[in-house]
Amino acid sequence: PIFFHSRLFVIISFCFWCETCMQSTSPLNRPRSSSSSSSLNTHTSRVKLFSSSRSRSRSHRSHRSQRPFVTMATDDYTQDGPLAREIAQVIPYFPFKGIPRFYDVGGLLASPTHFQKVVDIMAARYGDLKIDAIGGFDARGFLFTPVALALNKPFFMLRKKGKMPNTIYGEQYSKEYAGSDCLGIPRGAVKPGDRVLLIDDLVATGGTLTAGVELVEAQGATVVECACMVELKFLEGAKKVQSKFPHANVWGFISEDILLNEAKLPDGYEDDGEAH
Repeated sequence: PIFFHSRLFVIISFCFWCETCMQSTSPLNRPRSSSSSSSLNTHTSRVKLFSSSRSRSRSHRSHRSQRPFVTMATDDYTQDGPLAREIAQVIPYFPFKGIPRFYDVGGLLASPTHFQKVVDIMAARYGDLKIDAIGGFDARGFLFTPVALALNKPFFMLRKKGKMPNTIYGEQYSKEYAGSDCLGIPRGAVKPGDRVLLIDDLVATGGTLTAGVELVEAQGATVVECACMVELKFLEGAKKVQSKFPHANVWGFISEDILLNEAKLPDGYEDDGEAH
């Protein structure tokens, strides 16, 4: 037993001695020289710089992903101004529905650059108007939903009867070309006191616009403006709307005066348009 305890004592002592040596020789326990301290500080600075750089990079990507709001001079959205003339060049007209010059908005949609300019122009025009909601007319008015996204405003549809559930309908009205119809909006789309912008691709006789203003204002909201990419001035539709609703300005960006892009008709072209 005595021999066993003696050997155990030697083994424990040896282990203790080894641990002490290892601690004394470990780089972590050595006193730092000024050079090693400087090296550590340099390394720490690099880590902070790298972290800061990554943070700035993420911030830059975040800002870059958000499309900047476009500001424009007032004359950029003057009717038939320089930008209007540029955009008019991509809107052709066809003989359609028995109408010699039916303007086809499809030409605008085929040119993303010009389509984006129209959205930017409308967003710039209405950015400071303090509107609460934007309504688009069935069906080509729905093309301008990007304006609502640019302004971060709710968008609602004015649709023909039987096209949408949970709908409030207005009175019947005469359509631009033939027949009559009535419009509806989703129940609760506008509230009393709301300031509303209405958008359509074109104003002709003004019957659709008038019906839309009547329906929206019957809910207690106010239509502050009707925006139309094209205004056929000779039909005086804008005057018809404003004679009944003087506060509801009608803005037409492009008139028939500069829509001179006659479509080249293919062989065998047929006017198969139906009244709408």
